[in-house]
This record gives sequence, structure tokens and C-alpha cells, in this order.
Amino acid sequence: MSKITAAITCVNGYVPETVLTNKELEQMVDTNDEWIRSRTGIVERRIQKETGKATSDMAVEAVKGLLEKRGLGADELDVVIFSTITGDLIFPATANILCDKIGAVNAWGFDLAAACSGFLFGLETGANFIESGHYKKVLVVGGDKMSSIIDYTDRNTCIIFGDGVGAVLLEPNTEGFGIMDRILKTDGSGREFLHQKAGGSLMPPTHETVEKRMHFVYQEGKTVYKFAVINMAEVSHQIMLRNGLTSDDVDWLVAHQANKRIIDATAERMGIGSEKVLINIDRYGNTTNGTLPLLLWDFEKKFKKGDDLILSTFGGGFTWGAIYIKWAYNS
Repeated sequence: MSKITAAITCVNGYVPETVLTNKELEQMVDTNDEWIRSRTGIVERRIQKETGKATSDMAVEAVKGLLEKRGLGADELDVVIFSTITGDLIFPATANILCDKIGAVNAWGFDLAAACSGFLFGLETGANFIESGHYKKVLVVGGDKMSSIIDYTDRNTCIIFGDGVGAVLLEPNTEGFGIMDRILKTDGSGREFLHQKAGGSLMPPTHETVEKRMHFVYQEGKTVYKFAVINMAEVSHQIMLRNGLTSDDVDWLVAHQANKRIIDATAERMGIGSEKVLINIDRYGNTTNGTLPLLLWDFEKKFKKGDDLILSTFGGGFTWGAIYIKWAYNS
């Protein structure tokens, strides 16, 4: 019997209509368009501004489009993994809410929180479900409504993040395509440099935590940048070496869209040219769990069956990793 691998068979995404440009941010905080572009590569980002709309509502749009493309009903899904740090509620899981909204009545699901690395961790989790032989259709969703936890008076963070959701469908493959290898890492000592101070069991919400604006993203940018450049680049290089891949073999680098300079450093470490590096940070900013699936959605038509993709990420906590995928279909 041929080995079962987990292959991505369909991708789709959704970003809100509202655009927040660098020029608009100039009116909100002490920054300017040139500074933001030169240090991050971001020109604009999308923001979910509709009242009463949460992360699950963006996911509904992404997943409905995916199911339509694949010709499936929601009731055919087996498992739903939702990688997010901005779930609709503390509980129940946003995956459960999504299943209800799309009619995935036969699926079970859960949320996975690993900051910006969550989608990659979710992909690995979903792949193991497929490879076990117990499940045939696993939906992995990644996305965040980062605007809900961003302080728009803090110029260090408000310029970076945007809202958006992407989704992929994993199915069994016996032709040698799909997820080939993975290297995933965590280092909890990095939590002090990138986190949300209040809202958890350590520091539950109080009037004081709200007044001190402790429910927003906190980041020590220089430290995070240094760790991200070193670790994201190194793990991407390691997975190439482990699989005997040269820079010529890699067709596409699908890197977390946190900072253009970090992406460039990763590509340089891997020895691959800019023509193989996928970029949409200029249009969406850092959508956290959404960056990798949104890249796959944006550039799906460029991929050919058998292409070698390296997915790479780095997130708060710290979390990071790389996954090697052999693309399974022509668009």
C-alpha cells in the first residue's frame, strides 16, 4: 500500500473591504509613509470595521469560497482546525462557531493558538490526522481580527497588523505529493518580548487593566526582529538541507509576512532569488495566522503540480518553523 501523505487540494481567503493606508496612519500617530515602507514593506492593510463582525465572520467567507471551488458541501468536512489568537470568544472555540455558521454538522474541531506560527502548527496537526488514515477532509483555517487587540495610539504596533483569514483543505494523497517534512520550534522564554499583558488567567480583566491599555499587543520590536531573522532563516535552511534541496530545487518561499527585511534575510540564507519569494505584506500587513494561507490564495495560479514550496514562519512566544510541501495540483 502506498504511503498516505496530506496534500493541500484547495485554498481560499478573505480580507475585509476597508483599507487603512500609511497616509491615514500619519494622522493617527507620529509616523510617516516612507518610514513604514522602508522598515516593514507595508503600504496598506485591511481592517474589519463592520459592527458585530468577528474573526469567524471572515472565516465564513473564506471557507464558503473554498468549498465552492472544491465542489464540496460543508457536511463532508471531518475536522476543522482554526488557528487564531483573536477568537470570537474565550470559549467556545471559534472552530465550533465556524462549523455552526457554515453547516459543518459532521465535523469536530478546535482552536490552535501559537501566535503567528499557528497556521503552520495547524497544518502539521491536520496532516497527522490525514496520515493516520482516520480522516479524509481536514479544514485548516488561519486568521485574525488583529484590529481588535491593536492600540491605535501605539506607533510601534499599529502600523504592522491587519485583518484577514485564509483556509486550506487537506486530503489524502498516495502519489508522493503534499507535506513532505516539517521542523517546528517553541521557546517560551520569548514571551516577555511579544504578548498581550492582560485578559488571561494570570491577569484577568479589571478596570485597571483596561485603563492601562493592557489588553493590546505589546512588542519589543528590536528583540523580536533579531530573533525572527535568525530563527526563521535558519529553520528554512535546515529543512532544505535535511531534504537534499538546493536553492534551484525550491520553487517558492512562502514566508510569514511580518516584515519585508525578515523575509529577505530568510531568502538570502536559503540562497534563493527574489523571483521565488511571495510577497503580499505591502497590501495586507501582518495578518498573524492569516499570512501563509493568504499567500497561498493570492499566488495559487503560479503553483504547478510537483512544485517544491517551503513555508516558513516566526511568532510571539516564541514559536517558529518550516514545512516542506510538494504541491499537489495545477490551478
